[in-house]
Amino acid sequence: MERRATVERRTLESNIFVDVLLDGQGTAKSKTNIKFLDHMIATLATHSMMDVVVEATGDLTHHIVEDVALTLGSAISKALDNREGIKRFGYAVIAMDDALSVVSVDLVKRPYAIVKLKIDGPQIEDIAKEDIYHFFRSFAFSLESTMHVLVLYGENDHHKVEAATKALAISLRQAMSFDERRRQASVKGTL
Repeated sequence: MERRATVERRTLESNIFVDVLLDGQGTAKSKTNIKFLDHMIATLATHSMMDVVVEATGDLTHHIVEDVALTLGSAISKALDNREGIKRFGYAVIAMDDALSVVSVDLVKRPYAIVKLKIDGPQIEDIAKEDIYHFFRSFAFSLESTMHVLVLYGENDHHKVEAATKALAISLRQAMSFDERRRQASVKGTL
């Protein structure tokens, strides 16, 4: 069975189209006109091995970043269907030059997010610092996951966020993969 989903989000502020194939080759086609957001999406796709298509337009950078995160999380959640048989948990510790990031994910359908990126400057490339934090939180909630994203240290803000994105990708890849031995998702019997 192909785990694929397409989700569109149209508001007065943005038009977002996302297509994901969870068991892909790690390809990304992202057209948001926000260079660092496109870079984050490409990084997420490459290291999670998802194929991701994102097309986004909108009035403000904040609205595009937020709505891409919401739509991407929703598409992955839809592609996961009832989440039966997945490992559910994933984690990674990823270094990128000076930066070290830790991410832990639980695809439990209980949205919660802790995001500590230790960004020092007001923005990274063409995205404001607060919008990057908002991206991770919005993604976690629309994915219906518990997600802890922590940058332990680093000197370069770009490297910090890229390490966090790579760690998120690896964590998702683990959590979304199948576990042949799993008979129930939790002690409750359901996620």
